[in-house]
Amino acid sequence: MEKVELMSNFWVGRRVFLTGHTGFKGGWLSLWLKSLGAIVTGYALAPPQARNFYHDAKVGTALISDIVGDIVNLDKLTEAMLSAQPEIIIHMAAQSLVRESYIDPANTYATNVMGTVNVFEAVRKCNGVQAVLIITTDKCYENKEWDWGYREDEPMGGFDPYSSSKGCAELVSAAYRKSFFEPVGIPVATARAGNVIGGGDWAIDRIIPDAIRSFIAGKELLVRNPDAIRPWQHVLESLAGYLTLCEKMVEKPDQFSGAWNFGASDVDAKPVSVLVNTMVSNWQESASWRVDDSVQPHEAKLLKLDCSKAIKYLNWASVWGLAKCIDETSNWYRAWHQDEDMNKFTLDQIERYQFEYINR
Repeated sequence: MEKVELMSNFWVGRRVFLTGHTGFKGGWLSLWLKSLGAIVTGYALAPPQARNFYHDAKVGTALISDIVGDIVNLDKLTEAMLSAQPEIIIHMAAQSLVRESYIDPANTYATNVMGTVNVFEAVRKCNGVQAVLIITTDKCYENKEWDWGYREDEPMGGFDPYSSSKGCAELVSAAYRKSFFEPVGIPVATARAGNVIGGGDWAIDRIIPDAIRSFIAGKELLVRNPDAIRPWQHVLESLAGYLTLCEKMVEKPDQFSGAWNFGASDVDAKPVSVLVNTMVSNWQESASWRVDDSVQPHEAKLLKLDCSKAIKYLNWASVWGLAKCIDETSNWYRAWHQDEDMNKFTLDQIERYQFEYINR
């Protein structure tokens, strides 16, 4: 098997415009890009006032320019992008919570659909762009909750506003790719991953941060859907796919446009109860959980991705099994709880993962 060259000089001095860098995944990607030598401009809303990965891991130190702005604001987004003169655009900014999309569906569509339109409109005004990557989600598919994984050519859909908005973002991306970017030779790809876990996620209504908050407070974790099956993967697994895809798009722009899945292997698709039981065992200190019997909005019970395209053409694959993913996640939160240097701890985790990814 040909080895992936993430440790090559590809990213050294490469100008990257990253939206959503103040979020969980965007923060991890910012630090990884900086460690690879990229020149990163971040554009996103200010990090939340509550605890967040951006501050915990000192994400701002990874950026050449740290711009607070809303992707719904086309004029400001365009000005920032023109100033950065990026070679690669990675669009991660989004309203990313299913339950929040029930509370504020209009903002969810405005951010996830029109925000994506605005990114493309800004890119159209930039010279020198070599690749555009739009990050969506596995929930963009019309989910029939069947036992096999969805392939990239399956229909888009979405029961809830969040999932629907991400399906719309995929359709927007396909239209802009065919109408504006393919004719001028700029590759545009979308990346679909979901159920990522890792240290520093503090979002409300996500199982890992909810668990950590409950454990620290000495309270029982309330679990909404313990029997729901999810393909869990560490955040670095999907980010490795994004980085590899960007490299390939620049090297061979006529071959790597389109949609790509980056999901966990089938053996790591486990019920929520397996995840929380392992978290309880890792954390100890009287950690516990019980089922939340209150009425909940709809959430999918089963969703898997077929990642054979990425495995075959990108030489991408998950390298950390579920047990390792949970261990590394638990270790991050325990280090944070013990007041360790979380910038250094995070970079060390990235370095370890990168070594294993390259040498798998």
